[in-house]
Amino acid sequence: KLFRSLSFCFFFFLMIRRPPRSTLFPYTTLFRSLQVEAAANSYTVAAMSSLAEQLGHPDDARLIIVTAAGLGGCHAMNDGVYQSVRGGLATGATLQVPSPWAREAAARHRGDEVGVQLTLNAEFELYRWGPLTHAPSLLGGDGGFPQTVADVWEHADTEEVRRECRAQIERAILWGFDLTHLSAHLDVLVLRPELFDIYLELAVEFVLPIRLVDQRAQHQLGFPIADLARSEGVIIADRVVTSRSGIGGRDLFEGLLLNLEPGVTEIQLHPAADRPELRAVTPDWAARVSDLQLLTDDSDLQLMVDRSGATLISHRELRNLMRQ
Repeated sequence: KLFRSLSFCFFFFLMIRRPPRSTLFPYTTLFRSLQVEAAANSYTVAAMSSLAEQLGHPDDARLIIVTAAGLGGCHAMNDGVYQSVRGGLATGATLQVPSPWAREAAARHRGDEVGVQLTLNAEFELYRWGPLTHAPSLLGGDGGFPQTVADVWEHADTEEVRRECRAQIERAILWGFDLTHLSAHLDVLVLRPELFDIYLELAVEFVLPIRLVDQRAQHQLGFPIADLARSEGVIIADRVVTSRSGIGGRDLFEGLLLNLEPGVTEIQLHPAADRPELRAVTPDWAARVSDLQLLTDDSDLQLMVDRSGATLISHRELRNLMRQ
């Protein structure tokens, strides 16, 4: 009896000292939020210089990261993204590892600057893909990833999300990609605190910058994602701009250049080649084709970039700074 009592006390001590990992993460964002104000003071002292200065540019420098998203989605998207990076204005790309043409994208990789767009959705009605890992909570009714973000939020188990996202990163590394950053497909990992914890945890683990949402969306979230990232030493761009679904990026890019602020701004577009395949896959095919033309065959845009005084950079610079 004495041995059993001592054993129970020891087990109870371990449990209160370190709760099971699966019970921690719904609460860690709240806990971190309470710590942000205290952590911000020490972070501010450590980062008196702006991000531009830390990257070796003047404080008033206007730096733009141009990301071509959609690598792995289909053959036409692979063509569009690689054309934009290799012969256009794009300074980097993002890969959706579970997508059907991701392996082909890996086979065509030639050292291009690519990050992983962590993917938990398959948003197209007739074009589906699913998780790399055994993840029943990440399956929609048709067996692939859920179509909607709300469906992921309602059913996703955090341990399965963590395992799946880590597998996507590790698969990309195995394929030979020298990853530059992480982003979240449809922002599914950014907009919910329990999933943002996982996003931030993986960024710290793999020492990679992350992409957030624009400032207006950040203010509506109810928890300080930018402050949380910075308090963990994760580098983020000063501003993020994204083209809306079905709308090409021309007006967005031109408006950005006309009102460009000092600091690091990321703009994300979705270039793809005009193929029957693309038209069958997605209803926003015209906007994607327009993005490809904008990034590869628009001399006026290149002239606007030059006149704005902007300098094009990539996530690699942010990653290298983070790994110093």
